[in-house]
Amino acid sequence: MARTLSFFVNVGSAGYHPAAWLDPALAPDAFIDLAHYRRIAEVAERGALDGLLLPDIPVQQPGIARGPAATLDPVLVTAALAVSTERIGLVPTASTTLNRPYNLARRILSLDHASHGRAGWNAVTTFEPRAAANFGLRELPDRDERYRRAAEYLGVVTGLWDSWEEDAVVGDRESGVFADPEKVHALNHVGEFYSVAGPLNVVRSPQGRPVLVQAGASPQGRAFAAAHAEVIYTSQLSLSGVREFSAEVRAAAAAHGRDPEALRILPGLVLVVGSTEAEARDRFDALQNRLHPDSAPVRMLAQWLGYPDAELELDAPLPERYTVLPATRVGPEGFFTALTRYAAETGFTVRELLTHVLGGHRVVIGTPKTVADHIELWFRNGGIDGFTVIPAVLPASLADFVDEVVPELRRRGLFRRGYEGATLREHLGLPVPANSFQTVSPIGR
Repeated sequence: MARTLSFFVNVGSAGYHPAAWLDPALAPDAFIDLAHYRRIAEVAERGALDGLLLPDIPVQQPGIARGPAATLDPVLVTAALAVSTERIGLVPTASTTLNRPYNLARRILSLDHASHGRAGWNAVTTFEPRAAANFGLRELPDRDERYRRAAEYLGVVTGLWDSWEEDAVVGDRESGVFADPEKVHALNHVGEFYSVAGPLNVVRSPQGRPVLVQAGASPQGRAFAAAHAEVIYTSQLSLSGVREFSAEVRAAAAAHGRDPEALRILPGLVLVVGSTEAEARDRFDALQNRLHPDSAPVRMLAQWLGYPDAELELDAPLPERYTVLPATRVGPEGFFTALTRYAAETGFTVRELLTHVLGGHRVVIGTPKTVADHIELWFRNGGIDGFTVIPAVLPASLADFVDEVVPELRRRGLFRRGYEGATLREHLGLPVPANSFQTVSPIGR
């Protein structure tokens, strides 16, 4: 069968653009309204998209004077959406640094059962140092230690998810036997950071295990993704950059004995769609123009780079001195690297960068055809499997994508016309992982 695209949707508050909450169609507090998330999910299911990915940074972000900068707990939101949706995958973000492995393993697997096999988990290590104080920590471990912890953490979680073999539940009413204790396994893990007995008190997932998603793009994040992730959400701004990233991660996965083609690499893509190029550009400009002077795009870019007091000239390239990662910068290292590399490769002025990049992700502004052209070009030549669509405004920008771009991709034979499976693994074409405690795989699995 011909390879087809996969699509996640990044579901953050009112949308990815910092002026999204100012959209007249949205209530200012839409980000705390479950109906808002249900509308987003309905649009995504209408387009037969693969999954909703809900980001999370468990600390109040600065800038609340100019925008929400807050989120509901993504595990609870996805649990609520499991009831009101039928096919879309549900992928909450949760930190390996700030959660206990047993509790998180149980919560994600419970979500998987509640959704009949549609759950994933976006495993992050948390870069925000102020989050430590919210969890009783004096400080976050350094990046190397966070990823060592995360590797052990994932081993514990997947081991707990495997506690029950596929056929451990007998359910024989006549004999009164509910489960075979020989097929329910203690983990008895004792490692560098964690000691967990197990077994988990939740039976095996309807899809084998929830899907493991990873979003780090630093050198440590790439190594972690190659060893563990099934879906990779990454910031990539150029075709050469995404091709290099894909080749590196797939080669590293193969070195770990994994099938490199069983990874799904879905870089982020901010889309602004209009019936004409001019209309699309006007929609983006309208968002930019709604920003308060305190949040002017050029000022936000300087702050995002870690140079809050920088004076950037709009019609000059990004100065070379601002391409060096500041020691005090708080934020994903991969985003910084991708943006500064893109600035150097293209020679774009700051003004041009502000129309091509938003918050570390690539922006594509255009008609359904030109957006589909971009998606097809990267899909065929970038070594990727699709995109994580990042709507500028929710749900409006997502509806534009589903109703205008998706039909164009279907006409080109690049995307399915409807769901062909029931679980998130089936949507993504991922194999069911073998149970680590089970020596003989069940028939048909």
